[in-house]
Amino acid sequence: MLKLTRKADYGLIALRHLARDRQGASAKEIAASYGIPTPLLAKVLQKLARNGLLTAAYGTNGGYRLARDPRSINALEVVRAIDGPIILTSCFTQRGRCQTVGCSVKEPLRKIHEGILEVLEGISIAEIAQDTSPQTVPLTVLEKS
Repeated sequence: MLKLTRKADYGLIALRHLARDRQGASAKEIAASYGIPTPLLAKVLQKLARNGLLTAAYGTNGGYRLARDPRSINALEVVRAIDGPIILTSCFTQRGRCQTVGCSVKEPLRKIHEGILEVLEGISIAEIAQDTSPQTVPLTVLEKS
């Protein structure tokens, strides 16, 4: 099954938050808004900063801000910055070689792989930020968990 890691999901949530709040926010503030463990989110934000998607300011008024316009950051960049390359099957790695003689699905899988990458690349953080879904997790939902 192909799915985003929890870290990639948290990274997208944080960038969405920062795209909406242009003043920036701390890892603690973002984590509290969405019920995300602060230490895990802090590591994700540091990785995004190291990859040039965020800027970090330290000290009392510190926090994170988007390093670029949210229209110029896409979901694929975020996922790759956190998880590395997206690989649908080992056939698509540089060293990957098909292990099956006469494989008949490599080409269809390549098309699927490219389609997934295209979709992620075509979704900007600005678009994600425009989504009108609730921004925070209601406390009642967290209490029932």
